[in-house]
Formats: sequence, structure tokens, C-alpha cells
Amino acid sequence: MFWDHRLTQICKENENLSKYSTYEIGGLARFVAKPRRTEDIVLLLDQAQSSGMQTVMFGMGSNLLLPDHPDPETIYISMRDHIEVMPRGDLLYVSAGTPLSMLSLFGDLSGFTDFHFTFLLPGTLGGGVYMNAKYFDNVMCDYLDTVYYIDLDAPGRGIQSIHVDDCQFAYKQSIFQHQPWFITGADLKLKTTGAAFDFERINDYLNQPLVKESIDNSSLASFYRFYRSYLSSLEQGNKPVPEAMMNVVLDRTGKNHFDYPSCGSVFKNDYTIGTPVGKLVESVGLKGTARGNAMISPVHGNVIQNRGGAKAVDVIELIKIVQEALHKSFNFVPEPELVIVK
Repeated sequence: MFWDHRLTQICKENENLSKYSTYEIGGLARFVAKPRRTEDIVLLLDQAQSSGMQTVMFGMGSNLLLPDHPDPETIYISMRDHIEVMPRGDLLYVSAGTPLSMLSLFGDLSGFTDFHFTFLLPGTLGGGVYMNAKYFDNVMCDYLDTVYYIDLDAPGRGIQSIHVDDCQFAYKQSIFQHQPWFITGADLKLKTTGAAFDFERINDYLNQPLVKESIDNSSLASFYRFYRSYLSSLEQGNKPVPEAMMNVVLDRTGKNHFDYPSCGSVFKNDYTIGTPVGKLVESVGLKGTARGNAMISPVHGNVIQNRGGAKAVDVIELIKIVQEALHKSFNFVPEPELVIVK
């Protein structure tokens, strides 16, 4: 279907989408593309628009529920091969497909702690900017200078940019959720005075075979093993292990986040309610509720797990059950942060 020979190198036919999502859910897609460079993305979107194909773009697939029956007229575009890191003065440009958790390692390799909050956050930089990712009091927008994007309505215009002050960031909100703009990368800044990125060490690390292998994988269990092994290597080398990173390990494993395929938190918390959604779900007795092979986690009420062979329809049914129960008990309908692709 593509006229440009370059696209044949990054597009696959008849690919199972389940391996592109941390939910490990998704049917057989007619077309899946994995662009490696920003120029590939521009070309791919332009060609898709010219041929009348729809596009669905995502990173690690960590905040996404892919369909059981993918649309044959849609190109599903995974960004996880799109890894570009380069210095820009005091800033560091990072492409959209770069894993969020990798930022914490970039910081550690450079000798500062600014990005420790991203440790064990599944997903990519693009998704983190889109959702304004947070962990406790740390939010993504505090570390951004400029965001680069493509207007999906006019991909031929190429890469455009917007300053962080104009991105309308709020709790799990950004301008990118309300515009047809696809994030391709961002310039990151540091909050620590006098700190600087060690680009040479970062680049050397990214070129290690095991690192490249870990990036091309959406399994939560594999994700956890890889990043936990980084801390183990520090321990074995008698190097200091960042306390903030170890605290993240204890927090995440204590909530059983990596035991089964999932998207992490399904719903956004509403701070006007005053109680996290997970606690509300627990209070109405829904933890452990199952539909098909999907289950509301017995440990955390805001997590729906794939217990083995779950379908998108199973997860969607559990989402509706939670929404109806909380509306009945608290007159509150929780908003999903999970993006459901139809």
C-alpha cells in the first residue's frame, strides 16, 4: 500500500497487537509500524493521510487498551524504536519513544537525582508528556522546556514546537489531549543547580545490547526485572544505590504492580472527592471482581489485571461495573486515564 520504499523497512503486516501493550491484550492488526527516526514518522503520517488510512500512535502501550478486533483500515504505530537522545546546550533532547524509566538512569549516570521519580514508571516520554506523568509530588511538566509535535491534520508541515508554559499542564492534563498533535520529543531541563547531563555516558549506556532488548518489550515482568537489575548492578559494584529508587521499588512491588499484565491505575483520582479511587472501589467490595480473564486486583482497587487471555471487552465491562457502583454509592463517576482504542 505504501509508495515510499523506506516505509517497507518499518511496517509489518498481520501483527498481533497484544505484544505492544503492557495489558498483553489486542488482536491481529493488518498494519503495525515502528518508526526509528522523526523523519520516518513525518513520512509515515503523510503517506497514511494520502492513502486514506487512519493512524493510532502509542509508545510502550502502558496506558492503552488495544482492540480485540483491530480496524483493517488503521495503521497502528508503535514508537518504542524511536530512541533519540542529544544535548542542546544546557538541555537534553529526548525522543517520544524513549522509556520514561530510562530518564531516571540518565540522571543517575550523570550524578543527579532530578529524574528519580520516573524510575519504574512504565511508558515512554511521549506518553509521560501527554498525561503529565506524576509520582507523588513530582510531575513531568516541571522538567520540560519545549515539546515537539506533529499536527496530525497537516503532517506535511513537519515538526512544530510549543513552550512548556503554553502546554496547559494540570493534574494528568495537557493541551495534547485536546489537539490533534502527536508528540515526537521534548527538551528536558534540570531543577538541580549546577547539574548537567553526561551525554557520553548516556549514549554508551543506550548502545548496550541488553538495553536495546529491554526497550523493545512491553511485558511488565520483563520491564521490572531489567530496571531492578540496574540497582542490583550498583549493589554488586559497591556503589551507592539511590534511596529514592529503592523507595519506588518498595512502593510498586508492595502494590503488586508487576505481578500481572495491566495498565497500572485505570482511573484518575478526583481530589474534590478526597479519597483515592482504589479506596472507593475497596469500600464497595469490588476488589477481586472478575469478568472473563480480567480481574480487579485483590490488592489495589484501581488496577484491573489480565489474569491470562483476557480480552478488551472484559476490561471494559469491569470499568463500567466500577463506574456504576461508585456513581450509585458516592454520586461520582470516575474518569478513566486508560485510553481505550476502538
